[in-house]
Amino acid sequence: MPDEAAILHADLDSFYASVEQRDDRRLRGRPVIVGGGVVLAASYEAKAYGVRTAMGGAQARRLCPHAVVVPPRMSAYSEASKAAFEVFRETAPRVEGLSIDEAFLDVRGMRRIAGAPRDIAARLRREVREHVGLPITVGVARTKFLAKVASAVAKPDGLLVVPTEGELAFLHPLPVERLWGVGPVTAANLRDVGLTTVGEVAQLAEATLVAMLGRASGRHLHALAHNRDPRPVHVGRRRRSMGSQRALGRRPRSAEDLDAILVGLVDRLGRRLRAARRVCRTVVLRLRFGDFSRATRSHTLPEATSHTTPILATARGLLAAAMPAIEHQGITLVGVSLGSLENDEYVQLALPFESERASALDATLDVVRDRFGSDAITRAVLLGRDQGLTVPLLPD
Repeated sequence: MPDEAAILHADLDSFYASVEQRDDRRLRGRPVIVGGGVVLAASYEAKAYGVRTAMGGAQARRLCPHAVVVPPRMSAYSEASKAAFEVFRETAPRVEGLSIDEAFLDVRGMRRIAGAPRDIAARLRREVREHVGLPITVGVARTKFLAKVASAVAKPDGLLVVPTEGELAFLHPLPVERLWGVGPVTAANLRDVGLTTVGEVAQLAEATLVAMLGRASGRHLHALAHNRDPRPVHVGRRRRSMGSQRALGRRPRSAEDLDAILVGLVDRLGRRLRAARRVCRTVVLRLRFGDFSRATRSHTLPEATSHTTPILATARGLLAAAMPAIEHQGITLVGVSLGSLENDEYVQLALPFESERASALDATLDVVRDRFGSDAITRAVLLGRDQGLTVPLLPD
């Protein structure tokens, strides 16, 4: 465990909405909603009226009828993210990206050349504002967990340093939802037995939490409630999984519609796999039904692959098994993730030997898209269909 508060969690505030306000002066100080059908982001002015990410557009407009609704501009967000990460990497030698708008920075050992962690964090916020034009909140603490909690508490556009001698005094009064891994279900379980704060969780023995929540969750929450988080800031760590999903709204979807959506998701993921020179062994289908319940189904492939055809066939099989539930309950979201990722230095060498026609199609699509853009060529089943937004991501 580090012995000083020198881990920074830097988090760009309401990222998409802030980029829109940066680029259009008329939006500054006004409630802004990015995305029409589903809210992709909301400015803090819109959040004050209860608008939240992933909320339906109609509900958001009812809550804040005077909000300005703007279409997303993914290329602008991607460029802003790259500029912010350049500042991150100029600030600290160890940067671990969590998403396109947040990262951990380890500034231990930099006191003589760059000042105290608080000074480094303040300079980081100033340089992001000057060079990127966006507000950013930074939490500083001894552990990654507490740094992320600190940035959440300091939002918006703030800086909060948690001194080592005051860690538990800061952490324990916070609601249980601040613990990493505590979602709505776990929070409800904890509150049902009278546990509403992190401090109340910390008072329980680890064995008690294990009995309540299971071995993994119980041990995890017991450690975090005492701020035990030995994970270092990793640089260049590769993903263990990658995924893509599509929100569908409330209208009914035919089996043909769902198949086309699945093809689009898997096609996109296959391209990412090959570009990253990785292979997967597990295909996971994630569904959200009309009553907002969720289901996850997975299948492990006999051999690791980066080719679209076997991945798509597996995903189609998982979707077919779920169709009775979909027809009964309706469907509002479909997602696919690929797990058990491994590096594959021989992807190109393997192409002629594995399903030649499918491999050739993958290779052709990748080459044309790399040269002429993602929309230059597509699969026939996707012609004329809206494939949804391609959200910018950190490099795989």
